[in-house]
Amino acid sequence: MLVQLFFFVVLLLLLKKFAWGPVMNMMQKREEYVAGEIEAAEKSRKEAEAAAKEAQTQLNQVKQEAQKMIEDAKNTAVKQEQAIIEAARNEAERIKEQAQAEIQNEKEKAIQALQAQVASLSVMIASKVIEKEISEQDQEKLIEEYIKEVGEER
Repeated sequence: MLVQLFFFVVLLLLLKKFAWGPVMNMMQKREEYVAGEIEAAEKSRKEAEAAAKEAQTQLNQVKQEAQKMIEDAKNTAVKQEQAIIEAARNEAERIKEQAQAEIQNEKEKAIQALQAQVASLSVMIASKVIEKEISEQDQEKLIEEYIKEVGEER
C-alpha cells in the first residue's frame, strides 16, 4: 500500500507539473478570451445605443426643420395671396377711376357739341327771324321746326 501511495503521490506530482499547469493556462486563456468577448459585446451594445440616440435626435431635428419649412411656406403663400389680392384691388380701382374720367370727358365733349349745335341753330333761327318779320304763328311754326331739327340730329 505504501508503494501505491508513493506511486499515487508521484503521479500527482507529474500531473501537477505536466498536465495541471497547461490545463490551467488553457482555462485562464479561455476565461480571458470570454471576458474580452463579453467586454467587446458590451462596448458594441453601448455604441449601438449611442448611435440610435443620435439617429433619433437627428430625426427629430429633421422633423422640426421640415415642419418649420412647411410653416414658412404657408406664411409666404398667405402673404403672396394677400399681395395679389391687394394688387388686383388697386388695379380694379385704377381702371374704375380711368373709366370714370373717360366718361366725364365724353360727357363734357357731348355737352360742348350740343352747346355748339344749339348756338348754330340759334344763329340760324335768328337769321331766319331777321330775314323776315314773322307773326306769332310763324314764330311757333319756326320753333317747332327747330325742335324737329334738333331731335333729328341727335
